[in-house]
Amino acid sequence: MRVAHGLRCVVPMVTYPEGSNVESRTPAVLLVVEDDKDMRSLLCDELWGEGYQLREASNGEEGLAAVMRAAPDLIVTDLKMPAGGFDYVHRLRSCVPGCPIIVMTAFGDAQTKDEAMKNGATAYFDKPVRLSELKATVKQLLQHPGSRSEDGLLH
Repeated sequence: MRVAHGLRCVVPMVTYPEGSNVESRTPAVLLVVEDDKDMRSLLCDELWGEGYQLREASNGEEGLAAVMRAAPDLIVTDLKMPAGGFDYVHRLRSCVPGCPIIVMTAFGDAQTKDEAMKNGATAYFDKPVRLSELKATVKQLLQHPGSRSEDGLLH
């Protein structure tokens, strides 16, 4: 059990046989955390179309609760939303240290990118997000969980 900022994180550990990949097991489970309902719906539609299983949350509190119920294979999350922010990203990272976290925001700058990365983001996108780039990054991170996107994670 992991404790992060007074938050208990009891997350089942999922291990896959050596050499396995997304194609050789059940579809990857993605958690999409976004307070804008239309954006969340668009992201889920696009990612579902790629064959992923999806879970949704509308704010940071719901996102953390979903992670504590069952660790997803990858998290796509907004940054600026209720119960969001850098501490939220840090808490996600503490709960699921091996899970790729893609952070998106419409209110970012170079300092925001740096802070998101320091707090545990694996990849960063400014909104509006280019869906083709997001989907390519999701695929890359799922196939190579410890990897970083080719351009240093900044989009």
